[in-house]
Amino acid sequence: MLKNRAITYIIYSLIGLAVIGILSKLFYDTAGFFKGIAIMLVIGAVIFFVMQRLNSPGQDKREQRAFVKAAKRSAKRKQQKEVASHNRKKKTGSGKLTSIKKERIKRKHAPELTVIEGKKGKKKNRASFL
Repeated sequence: MLKNRAITYIIYSLIGLAVIGILSKLFYDTAGFFKGIAIMLVIGAVIFFVMQRLNSPGQDKREQRAFVKAAKRSAKRKQQKEVASHNRKKKTGSGKLTSIKKERIKRKHAPELTVIEGKKGKKKNRASFL
């Protein structure tokens, strides 16, 4: 218990001395005080931007962007198909197509798939390699 009180007094003393030092620097050397603050801010900003650059978007973020882009393209294609099929129905009049025409339409439109790059370089950890 006595040890904790001694450490507490030491910490409060250090904080008090720091406050006194900052205030004396502010009153007696204002320009130097603000210059020191500005230098600390600039160094902090440089460190922040360097860290941001090092933590650039990784593989997961690129894959997510690719997925969103593919989803938008898919939705756009679907919308275009709906408009085209709506216009085709208007042109046919009765709306009845022979089975041959239906087969041709089905064969023409292969599924439109978009490949999203995956983690190709990652090795699988299998027990059989031991």
